[in-house]
Amino acid sequence: MQHLTAKAKAVLNSNFNEQQGFTIPCEGLYPFQWHWDSGFISIGFAHYDMEKAKREIKALLSGQWENGFIPHIIFHNDSDTYFPGPDYHQSYLHPAAPKHIKTTGITQPPVLGFVLLELYSIAEDKDHILVFIQEVIDKVYKNHEHFYTYRDPNHEGLVYIYHNWESGTDNSPIWDDIWATIDPPKYKYERKDTTHVDAAQRPTNREYDNYIHLLEIAKKYNYAEEKVTQHSPFLVQDPLFNAILIKSNESLIELYEKLGDAEAKIEMLKSWQKKAKQNFNDKLFNSDLNAYVHYDLRNDRQLPYITSSSFGALFAGVATEENSKKLINTLMQNFVGASLYLCASFDPESDQFNPKKYWRGPVWINLNWMIYKGLKRYGYSEIAQRIKSETVGFIERYGFYEYFDPRKNIENAAYGGNNFSWSAALLIDLLNEK
Repeated sequence: MQHLTAKAKAVLNSNFNEQQGFTIPCEGLYPFQWHWDSGFISIGFAHYDMEKAKREIKALLSGQWENGFIPHIIFHNDSDTYFPGPDYHQSYLHPAAPKHIKTTGITQPPVLGFVLLELYSIAEDKDHILVFIQEVIDKVYKNHEHFYTYRDPNHEGLVYIYHNWESGTDNSPIWDDIWATIDPPKYKYERKDTTHVDAAQRPTNREYDNYIHLLEIAKKYNYAEEKVTQHSPFLVQDPLFNAILIKSNESLIELYEKLGDAEAKIEMLKSWQKKAKQNFNDKLFNSDLNAYVHYDLRNDRQLPYITSSSFGALFAGVATEENSKKLINTLMQNFVGASLYLCASFDPESDQFNPKKYWRGPVWINLNWMIYKGLKRYGYSEIAQRIKSETVGFIERYGFYEYFDPRKNIENAAYGGNNFSWSAALLIDLLNEK
């Protein structure tokens, strides 16, 4: 597999901006720095160039707001190949936004906590990487503190997202039920994504109207989350977002214990964890589907759909023993079959499953990586090895694409952007696993 690792390194090195120290997800389609992409990318770099891994994280944190918020895009550079860009987002509307750099006013899954622990695990020189972790860990903690202060109105330990882009799973069928309650205007804008990728693989224009509508609401209230909580029609407790936050809490506890002299932060993290784990199981588990689902906080209801996000509970170690068994049964019944590779992003048994349309069905390398780690954590080594093998197989057959068709015997099963950074980075991690 050395040839595959070499190709993956070439993808990452090509997408890395040497001058500004960050990596684009892929050329054209995503020309800036994305939050959770950079976390996964730094894991790949850590295996062969730890300095780039550290620069990646520093570049991301350079866009952190004074209140701890970390945006989903940092606009270090200029580009006209992406909409909506910095002039549309207008992050300056919020007083805590940085003055030296433009960002968005929405976020993405908070991966940095567990990413720092991954870097520690990968590093040969533990003392050296701990010096770096000491420099940045309080910024990551402040980001978590921001979530529990502003995004947890019921003090449940479960935080909400107020835009589908914050989930990372942009056009999942989960959101269709919410879109049905909203009738946004038909906005005038020029999409850029469909000039890079076949429109059949991307969200529809009407879906984009919803996306823009939610941003317009946030901008109307200057990105003040207290106001967004009151007025946004989209308030969702996402199992993947919360699982990643819980996993990152757990990682911060372990790192602070290594660093020492952080008892107050450790106790606060543990108190967040206690509430989060309890309510994650009580509120987000659907006993009819035997899976963790999204919760529509605005309309006080579960959104009863099984997605790859449902399995994030394994990655975070938040699933109870009983729920984990039920969850594995759901995985085996709905997502594993003679005609399917693991793991579709939406339930293949559903009428809304679309195997080639972004987050409505295709396999994503980053979700497979997390599910693989979660399966190992719970002792399901056989199915874990299967998902690892199939993940590597996608890239070996088709290259470093953004997402892949889960159906077997499809001639062209690679979709989205090519030379995609997290596909390359996480392949390196899988192939260099200790």
